[in-house]
Amino acid sequence: MESNGEAAAPARVPEPTPPPCQGRLITVLSIDGGGIRGLIPATILACLEAKLQELDGPEARIADYFDVIAGTSTGALITSMLTAPDENRRPLFAAADLNTFYLENGPKIFPQRKAGFLTPLVNMMGVVWGPKYDGSFLHDKIKSLTHDVAIADTVTNIVVPAFDVKRLQPIIFSTYEAQGDPLKNAHLSDICISTSAAPTYFPAHFFQIPDPAGGEPREFHLIDGGVAANNPTMVAMSMISREVLRQNQDFKLGKPADYRHYLVISIGTGTAKIAQKYTAPECAKWGVLRWLYDGGFTPLIDIFTHASADMVDIHASVLFQSLCCEQSYLRIQDDSLEGHTSSVDIATKENMEALIGIGKGLLKKPVARVNIDTGVHEAVDGEGTNEEALARFAKQLSDERRLRKRNHNSY
Repeated sequence: MESNGEAAAPARVPEPTPPPCQGRLITVLSIDGGGIRGLIPATILACLEAKLQELDGPEARIADYFDVIAGTSTGALITSMLTAPDENRRPLFAAADLNTFYLENGPKIFPQRKAGFLTPLVNMMGVVWGPKYDGSFLHDKIKSLTHDVAIADTVTNIVVPAFDVKRLQPIIFSTYEAQGDPLKNAHLSDICISTSAAPTYFPAHFFQIPDPAGGEPREFHLIDGGVAANNPTMVAMSMISREVLRQNQDFKLGKPADYRHYLVISIGTGTAKIAQKYTAPECAKWGVLRWLYDGGFTPLIDIFTHASADMVDIHASVLFQSLCCEQSYLRIQDDSLEGHTSSVDIATKENMEALIGIGKGLLKKPVARVNIDTGVHEAVDGEGTNEEALARFAKQLSDERRLRKRNHNSY
């Protein structure tokens, strides 16, 4: 196409979204950990962002609509890509680009060994003697994406859990705290590397934050946040409640625990619950090695990450039902993973495409809520599919943003 000599008009940069005190709701997005299975929430988020763009135009981004985005491990990587700012204070990534990132970089983050008759033995010995991956490519990729961006600089507030092995306690990184405490204003790269350092898969991460007042730097000795909160939904809600207790003026619309004002989307990375991978008679015979490695999987890691995620889902689901606002909480999770798709690190093209297919399939499945007795997500009558629910949430998110901007501009 020939140019007419006139410079193209620059893309319109959307204005920042006013805080919750200018509206009616507090909006939360939460993304579980799960390694390469991050392709599942990435696929669902692309759908949500597309729904928002249908309402508000092609420049709309996920970060424009959520007061807090929380992520653990691979969920934290997604969170960072959706909220790290470019030169115009806009998100670096659109949700539609997330799958491309995983497809291009997954095989380098989780390099696959050539299969042979000694492969099971080699893998088991690797688990015993050190982490399965050195993490060098992942670390370099995260640093190249986020550069020197610190958590206080994200486009919207984020929350990321990790676990400090020296202090034996969870560490929660949040934009809120970082803006008031320079000793918690870590680089996004350090946070993502830390919360992704799953035991047996990647090495623990050490870093320091200098004290601007000249005191001792703060040290962090961190591993995967999944050991504390693989599903960070309640962590995010608790951090918001903490800001209310601190009388943060952004949250003047409700009491600290009045979750009737909340709109929450929580996205899982899938489980093999229905496949029933393990049984008590089988596990009863295991020693340390089998708990750490069994046929290419890590049972102990699987169990505590899924237990952590499910307990949060149960808590949140019961909480919202007890407040008669269960439709304000949407959990999208697949219980039927099996074979390679249930692994966190099989990054073959075939498996990654299968995970994208699972994400697309989830969109067509009915909205489901957890059965506390079985732990399985069961379809809810009258609420349609997950894609239809995302469309409803997108409308609420868009309306809330418009209300806040209208109220803000009226002052």
